[in-house]
Amino acid sequence: MPVQPPGNLAADLIEAALDGRASGRRPFVLGICGAQGSGKSTVSAELARRLNAKGKACAILSLDDLYLDGARRRGLAETVHPLLRTRGVPGTHDPALGLRLIEALGAPGTVALPRFDKAADEPGTPEPFEGPADIIIFEGWCLGARPQDAAALAEPVNALERERDPEGIWRRYVNAALRDYQPLFDRIDFGVLLAAPDFDVIARWRTEQERRAGGPMTDDQIRDFIAHYQRLTEQLLRKGPDWADLTIRLDSERRLLA
Repeated sequence: MPVQPPGNLAADLIEAALDGRASGRRPFVLGICGAQGSGKSTVSAELARRLNAKGKACAILSLDDLYLDGARRRGLAETVHPLLRTRGVPGTHDPALGLRLIEALGAPGTVALPRFDKAADEPGTPEPFEGPADIIIFEGWCLGARPQDAAALAEPVNALERERDPEGIWRRYVNAALRDYQPLFDRIDFGVLLAAPDFDVIARWRTEQERRAGGPMTDDQIRDFIAHYQRLTEQLLRKGPDWADLTIRLDSERRLLA
C-alpha cells in the first residue's frame, strides 16, 4: 500500500475531527495555523477537494490574500517604521476585509475572493466564488495569536529586532495592530495548529518552498524574511495548542508525530 503524503494524513485528522461539527452556523470557518513552509496550503487544498466531493461548498481564504498593497505598506514604512515595508506581520493586512468576506461568503451570490501575487508583491486577480459557502478554510501563519504584554516586547528575539528595531517601535506597532485581528480570529469555529518542532527548522522549510516555486530569494534573504515572523511564531509554538481545537505536531521533515 502506498504511503500517504503528510498533507493527506493531516487532512485525514482534520476531516475526522470535523465530522458532525461543521453543521452549525453558515459559513463554518475552519482555521488552519502554521509556520511558513508547514504545509498549510497543501492541507487546505486537499481538505477542500474532499469536502467539495462530499457536496460541501468550500471556499479557501488565506491571511496572505489580505495583505495591504505596496503603496500602503510604503506609507507605513515612511511614517511608522521601515520594517513595515515587508509584508507578513500584523499591521500589513486588512483584517476588516477578512470579516467582510466571511460574511459575504455566507450569502448567495458571487464573491470576489482576493488573491495576493507574491511575485509582484501586490494584490493579484480576484477569484470568483459562488456562494453561499458551507465551509471556509481560512489559513494563515499567525491565526489565534494574541498581543503580548509590554514586558515581553522589551527584549529582542533576534538580530533583526536588535539591530533594525533597537527602540522597539516596529514590534510595539505590530503588537498593537494584532488587537485589530482578534475579531477575525474569533470568527473561527474550529482551529487547527500545524506545529513545527521549533523555529530553527522553519528557515529550511521556507527555503525548500522557495526553491520548488522557482522564487528569486537567496538563502540569506529568506533568513532575513522569516526573522520578521520569529517573535509570533515562537509564541504560537508555545501557546497555540491552548487556542487550537486540534494540534497536529510535525517533525523536521513535516511528518506527523504520533
